[in-house]
Amino acid sequence: MTADDTLWDLEERFWTQGADSARHATAKGAVFVLPYPAGILQGDALWREKDVAQRWRSVEMSEHYLSRQNNIAVLAYRVSAERSDEPIYEALCTSTYLNDDGKWLRLAHQQTPLI
Repeated sequence: MTADDTLWDLEERFWTQGADSARHATAKGAVFVLPYPAGILQGDALWREKDVAQRWRSVEMSEHYLSRQNNIAVLAYRVSAERSDEPIYEALCTSTYLNDDGKWLRLAHQQTPLI
């Protein structure tokens, strides 16, 4: 698996495997910017917020963009995600990762919902 494949796999698991998986792939001090009312979250707030790292039943990512410079990678994409009893969620997203001793860790994640 290439580094690019690994990053996209991590990103998909961020959506589908819940908070524990996301916590293990997220750097200490990471910052998430999520739609209102969650807002800007950092530290323990990332894992207390009900809208963060909740498991989605299905996720479709499209319009993939990836930029890597040394140990930093930025992913940008469009997501269509579904979970039970909620309308399909569509957003434009970015995630920034740091390769820390061979392990990719998420430093930042941002979502802009499509209306």
